[in-house]
Amino acid sequence: MIRKMIALFGIVILALIYKAIMPPPPKKCGSNNGPPITAPRVKLSDGRYLAYKENGVPRDQAKHKFVFIHGFDCVRHDVALLTTISPEVMQSLGIYIVSIDRPGYGESDPHPKRTPKTLALDIEELADQLELGSKFYVIGFSMGGQAIWGLLKYIPHRLAGAILLTPVTNYWWGSFPANLTKQAYYEQLVQDQWTLRISHYLPWLTYWWNTQKWFPSSSVATFSEDILFEQDRVLMPIFDEYQSKYRDLVRQQGEYESIHRDIMIGFGTWEFDPMELENPFPNREGSVHIWQGDEDGHVPVLLQRHIAKKLPWIHYHEMKGGGHMFPWAEGMGDKVMKTFLLGEPFVM
Repeated sequence: MIRKMIALFGIVILALIYKAIMPPPPKKCGSNNGPPITAPRVKLSDGRYLAYKENGVPRDQAKHKFVFIHGFDCVRHDVALLTTISPEVMQSLGIYIVSIDRPGYGESDPHPKRTPKTLALDIEELADQLELGSKFYVIGFSMGGQAIWGLLKYIPHRLAGAILLTPVTNYWWGSFPANLTKQAYYEQLVQDQWTLRISHYLPWLTYWWNTQKWFPSSSVATFSEDILFEQDRVLMPIFDEYQSKYRDLVRQQGEYESIHRDIMIGFGTWEFDPMELENPFPNREGSVHIWQGDEDGHVPVLLQRHIAKKLPWIHYHEMKGGGHMFPWAEGMGDKVMKTFLLGEPFVM
């Protein structure tokens, strides 16, 4: 009897552990228990749907067609730069921007097997279905900026140019010197060190770590202000007010296939090292630009500088006093677009 009681107790404990670490299934948009479908979507070759939103001048009148990839914990409505590009610049340069919900966010179907490569191919399919042409531009912000490396790796022949706005770096990319990643890694809050450590080495515990109440988890996912420098403390309320209209859409299909999947991919083991990429525009028929602030509490400027050194074909713009949310600074969209499209000097 005692052995049976011990065995039963062990089974109960294992069941509780399993329940704690296993995420609930996502609530797919359009399913019986899922949110409604309100956005236009394209059906991809594997049957998934990708939601999008069109911004700027009409597609058939555009001179420059962009696909925008949003950041962590955002959706298609959160187009960095869009609110700071003036109507005059938008019209004169003929800028069209289609923004997507990355898989698992907003109204795009989750993709449990998502990788940097699958997202690149999703965007290529979107571009083809919307008839953006043989080549198009891409913009990515934060985690969406990191995703641009996948496009530069897997579909460089489809790109006319790329803008990476404070792209997230992965501490485990092989070309980073160990002393540099160690310095940058330990400048993070302790709770973020543990969040990334678990997502990299024990990804199956990511859901548990980010939902348990015993220890503080990701400061970004919990909207902590502890990682904000001066500019971000000014700009974050502007972003929050803008996003408040869409806040409920971001994680509506579940946190695991949106923000948790982002962390596991962004800081997991990649199948390529971005710092080993070759110049996609050897004949200068296009260009790749990175914008990075030197007071960014989310993305270490030390690592971004190293990337710029390793890839001399990158046009690197570092902003003194710039934070993570710099795209929402007044006039920033005009400056970035004029530098990228017209070659004008970038002045902070």
